[in-house]
Amino acid sequence: MRKVAFIFFIFVATFLLASCNSGQSSGIANEDGERLIRVGFSQADFTESDWRIANTESMRQALSRENGFDLIIVDAQNDPNKQLADVANMIEQGVDYIVIATVQEIGWEGVLQQARDAGIPVILVDRVAAVNDDLFVTWVGANFREEGETAVRWLQGFRGYDVRAVHLQGIMGSTAQIGRTGAFEDAAAENGWTIHASMTANWDTIQAKQVMENWLTRFPDINVVYAENDNMADGAIQAIEAAGLTAGGYDGITIISFDANRRYLQLALDTGKINFNVECNPLHGLRVAEIILALERGESVPRINYVDGEAFDWRYLTQEIIDARTY
Repeated sequence: MRKVAFIFFIFVATFLLASCNSGQSSGIANEDGERLIRVGFSQADFTESDWRIANTESMRQALSRENGFDLIIVDAQNDPNKQLADVANMIEQGVDYIVIATVQEIGWEGVLQQARDAGIPVILVDRVAAVNDDLFVTWVGANFREEGETAVRWLQGFRGYDVRAVHLQGIMGSTAQIGRTGAFEDAAAENGWTIHASMTANWDTIQAKQVMENWLTRFPDINVVYAENDNMADGAIQAIEAAGLTAGGYDGITIISFDANRRYLQLALDTGKINFNVECNPLHGLRVAEIILALERGESVPRINYVDGEAFDWRYLTQEIIDARTY
């Protein structure tokens, strides 16, 4: 009887120990036997844009096995419900940390509470979640409102009050869309600018081209396109040129874009088709790795971590500037 009781005691103790460690890694180690930090990364969409591709690759490089991490990346495919399920699955797997680039800001209270209850720190990147601060540790990304304000200041200097614009928006409810849209709409109200139409093209080139084709027939006096990322600016340019009009430069329809991926800066330098491009730095991986290692050491980290970004006027771009960039 004592032997049975002892075995039962060992079973219960083992179960409790496993339960207490449910928010910890499963003990995966590298070739040298050193423990790897297991990180689950929920990306909004792997192929959504050039920016998103660079962002994903930055995470892969920084959170590699060589750097002491076991990284699990899951593609939410821009589906908020799938993303919630993906994160819930990461919690079930017992990862050490969860990193999320949210598809949209709302709807995160329940699953982030589950992560907190499991003792798994959550790091938000690029976009935020509309939740109480105690449900995530920190956020890494760009100041999207400031990006928009940089763009509209340039537009005011270049065109003054003569702005008859159309507005290609990113995925509605995403942090980038909210910040860039808010800055543009506020500037339009303050300066008396006309915004003929605003519509999401979901960061996509083909969708943006289709939307722009429609707008060109409806609003023949368009002189500005405010596109919330490079891929949508590309689609707008294609539609403008297909209609026999000129994009960019001094005499064409002014094109404002965001992200400043290398190939679109090259387009601005070579052709002037993008007049002004505001950088949104996608290289979040190194900062996320630094934050995780600091948390592993028991250190506190800032609640907000802005990444640096620049802005590029086509008139002052050089090949040296573009060649020096990593994305």
